[in-house]
Amino acid sequence: MNDTVAQHYAQPALLTRLLDALRAAGKDMARLSIEDLAPIDEFHSRRRRATEELAAWLAPTPGMQVVDIGSGLGGPARYLAQTFGCTVTGVDLTPDFVATATGLTEAVGLQDRVRFQVGSAVSLPFPDASFDAAWSQNVAMNIADRAAYYAEAFRVLRPGGRLAIQDVATGTGAPLDFPVMWADRPEISFLRTPEDTRRLLESAGFRVAQWADTSELSLAESAAERARARAGEAPPALGLHLVMGPSFRDRLRNAQRAMEDGRLRLIAALLVKPG
Repeated sequence: MNDTVAQHYAQPALLTRLLDALRAAGKDMARLSIEDLAPIDEFHSRRRRATEELAAWLAPTPGMQVVDIGSGLGGPARYLAQTFGCTVTGVDLTPDFVATATGLTEAVGLQDRVRFQVGSAVSLPFPDASFDAAWSQNVAMNIADRAAYYAEAFRVLRPGGRLAIQDVATGTGAPLDFPVMWADRPEISFLRTPEDTRRLLESAGFRVAQWADTSELSLAESAAERARARAGEAPPALGLHLVMGPSFRDRLRNAQRAMEDGRLRLIAALLVKPG
């Protein structure tokens, strides 16, 4: 199953494609910033807004060791490192994403505080109690063994450590229309209800410190984007369509419709490993 999920996200030459797009958009390639990268490297629901809100909950301090589980293209890891002064280790199942995240990190000069490696969320390549905090955005949808995923996050945290997550959950239980951003077909989509997600996190040993359903925020932001398009505002040259390719609009539309009618929910949470 891990191989199937990795194949879904595989993007040969992705780093070159993104750097070429940044150059074409007029970015100063010698002075790239994380703000320049934000339209293309926040590969999750609500993008940078969600990262900022979740980071405010996590509130890492300078010198903290943070693990980003399912780090994707590395946008949140770079944001955390630059904004809070922490050190971030990202782990992702997809080699193309790890290579791209590493290249983008070097491009903005954060390689001394952010690194990435290939690894599985259900078998993290770290000793027990290695990190002060953990982070994971829009990852659980591809994980069948959710209990193992949460158990691994709990294991690698030090006592008192915090885990910040954002994930898509099932709402009404009605089937989705595929493709969506995280899956071309049902066989690699493993959604849980918000209630089941919370139960599994607590069963892993976590205490819930913050819990929010951000579905309505997501819908409002999407509606605002559509309104700007109808008003004649040109679509941005930089965006996640550069990552997902021609199918991006169909994937986004299917997910938005499912959230509008309650088949999908978006949740965010801050969990604590008891000290």
